[in-house]
Order: sequence, then C-alpha cells, then structure tokens
Amino acid sequence: MGFPGFMHELPDVLCYALELLEDGAILTAWSTPTRVRVMYRAVTQSIEVSAEPSYLSAQSDPESGHFVWAYRITITNHSPLTVQLVARYWHITDETGRVQEVRGEGVVGEQPVLEPGDSYTYTSGCPLSAPSGIMVGRYTMRGPRGAFFDVDIPAFSLDLPGAATRIN
Repeated sequence: MGFPGFMHELPDVLCYALELLEDGAILTAWSTPTRVRVMYRAVTQSIEVSAEPSYLSAQSDPESGHFVWAYRITITNHSPLTVQLVARYWHITDETGRVQEVRGEGVVGEQPVLEPGDSYTYTSGCPLSAPSGIMVGRYTMRGPRGAFFDVDIPAFSLDLPGAATRIN
C-alpha cells in the first residue's frame, strides 16, 4: 500500500499505516487478505471522532450515476466531563465540485450522552452522483453547564473500491 507514515506488522494485518494530515487529523489504513480498511480520526477538546467509509455496491448503480457509501462513526469522550451530542453539520463535495450541506439535530435520531470514557458508534449513508467525493463536518456538543462547543469530524474520502484512496 502506498500510504506514507509509520508502517509495522500486526497479526492478520498485511499492512498498517498512520499519517498525520495537514489539518491535524490522523489517517489510519490497514489491509487484511480480504479487504482494505481506511479510518480517519480527529480529536477536539478530548473528544475523538473516527470515521470509516465503505462503498455499497449493492445499492449503487454506476451506469445511472448513483454511488452510495456507508460510513461508520465512533465518538469517544476522553474528557473528564459528561457531554451530549445535540446537532450535526456535514459538508459533502463530490469529485465534480457539487456541494451538499446537511444540518440537523443529533445523529440517526438520537442525541447521545457520553460520560467520561464512553464511546458511541453509529452507521449512516451518503449517496453521490459521482464516483468519489469527500465529507467533513462537525458535531455540536453540550457540556455539563449547558455550554455548547463544536467537535471536528475528520475529512474522509469516498472512493470506489480499487481506486486510489485520496484526500479529494
């Protein structure tokens, strides 16, 4: 795999790489004999957000210009405070430059509360009319005294399997 950064071997993992990106996010990539997985991570105010996109070929129709990805998000509270995710914002750009913005309350119908050390994982999806794109965003969190703050969602690529993984 052509990922720059620190490489080492892990059991059942053919290749593992870490790369610190310009915006401070961390790109993690690894492969097993059956698949390549790429995970993107960012930490803001001790709240870690990781994203793992995957292409959904069964729901996509490339001949009609319909490409669908799932993404799995894990939010981990490394802070000593209890926080609640109250809102989300996504900025989605496909390879042609078409932009979609998504704003809403919570995620997948929930506004999870994360105690110190807790993690919350959910899966959602994104359709595009082009074969690649990029998603980036932020969560609005509420702290214990009602103060709001934003947590970065790392930028992550939506690439077809077999295509070079890249930051668009």
